[in-house]
Amino acid sequence: MDKIQKVRDSFEKLGIDGLLITSAYNRRYISNFTGSSGVVLISKDAAKFITDFRYVEQAAKQCEGFDIVKHTGTIPEEVALLVKNLGIKRLGFEQEHLTYASFKNYEGVVDAELVPVSGLIEKIRLIKTDAEIKILKEAAEIADAAYTHILQFIRPGISELDVSNELEFFMRKAGATSSSFDIIVASGTRSALPHGVASDKIIEKGDFVTLDFGAYYKGYVSDITRTLAVGEPDAKLKEIYEIVLGAQQLGMAGIKPGMTGREADALTRDYISAKGYGDYFGHSTGHGIGLEVHEGPALSFKSDLKLEPGMVVTVEPGIYIPGLGGVRIEDDTVITEKGNESLTHSTKELIIL
Repeated sequence: MDKIQKVRDSFEKLGIDGLLITSAYNRRYISNFTGSSGVVLISKDAAKFITDFRYVEQAAKQCEGFDIVKHTGTIPEEVALLVKNLGIKRLGFEQEHLTYASFKNYEGVVDAELVPVSGLIEKIRLIKTDAEIKILKEAAEIADAAYTHILQFIRPGISELDVSNELEFFMRKAGATSSSFDIIVASGTRSALPHGVASDKIIEKGDFVTLDFGAYYKGYVSDITRTLAVGEPDAKLKEIYEIVLGAQQLGMAGIKPGMTGREADALTRDYISAKGYGDYFGHSTGHGIGLEVHEGPALSFKSDLKLEPGMVVTVEPGIYIPGLGGVRIEDDTVITEKGNESLTHSTKELIIL
């Protein structure tokens, strides 16, 4: 079933006869458009992509199944005209992605009831197609290769930013458009910062270094974390490393379809808690990846959503002790019919450089 039809199949339940898509990620997912300006309008019988003169030719090439409409006034004015011509009476809009100011602009010109819709496209995006999984696998392969490369680069005396820049340069040369997000390189006591984006701190002997990075490739992302040591580390950090590794391996071995996000989270959290470090593991076990680096499903104690084949998630437990340091290990994996299949394959044994 194509993506447009999946949207239409939700109309009756939502009580709408049209949907306006304004989120950049959802717009790309539905239309394949990679430009920066445009909205999608789907009715029961039509699919329109509205953009300005800069992107008409690009949209015509990318947006298969859509009529391309060039707006000469404002986008809300063009949408209003199309809504009238298509006979749409109840127009759904993405309530999380339309600002109040933009909503008022549409409300002022569209002669239809505007109906807030939550998470419709995001729900469709949860299950990846074979084509999407292929791209995600290739993005993961770039990240794996970057990790192998960076092991030859890291040494005492260079900065975290040096490492971050080298990682991104390598991934771009390997085919990535960019990194998936601001690269995390957190060394020494900074490794206790779960999101310690690379700084000008100099890496020293004895430091644990946490690397969290990924490749943005063909519109999709990878997201991998490894922690390594530069010189012989503190014995306490080595102990923590083995606990995190054990938890991560339990998660990778146990995650399967039918399990809720809460149950998946418990695989790693219960192990870390039993070892006495539950208070130092403050984030969820994982999250979905795809067009975005953080999307559904969540592997969290807050989530009752059941995992299904085709979902792609991270598994990334961690322990973070202020003043000492931290450890996180993360893989990307696709949920299969019987379990899961890892997309990332870099070694997880503690490497001491």
